[in-house]
Amino acid sequence: MKINYWLLKSEPETWSWDNQVKEGASMWDGVRNYQARNNLKKMKKNDLCFFYHSVSERSIIGIVKVVKEYYQDPTDKTERFVVVDVKATKKLKKPVSLNEIKENNKLKDIALVKQSRLSVMPIKKTEWDLIIKMSN
Repeated sequence: MKINYWLLKSEPETWSWDNQVKEGASMWDGVRNYQARNNLKKMKKNDLCFFYHSVSERSIIGIVKVVKEYYQDPTDKTERFVVVDVKATKKLKKPVSLNEIKENNKLKDIALVKQSRLSVMPIKKTEWDLIIKMSN
């Protein structure tokens, strides 16, 4: 089974890593960008996602796993957007900051740098492995 890798952004004041851990499995809702929505639609059960605190912290904090594939976002009255369910699996030993990512030449093409406003983005396996290494 092929696993894909992703990055999900959340403002810690809205939904933090601690909220995710406390909640267990929960829906990743509120996405209102078509490219981000299309990425949610590509996610498969057991795919892994970095959990990124945006705005105030700008760091990858932990890893969540997709536990349910996309379905209609109940918070979206237009019915154009979808959610997936994710569950916290692991907090990183040390958060990896956006600055550290930008300083690493091997990560210069990562979507987090290239498309900084996108809230749901794919991560290549090589990028995933490097960020995991940076977090240890």
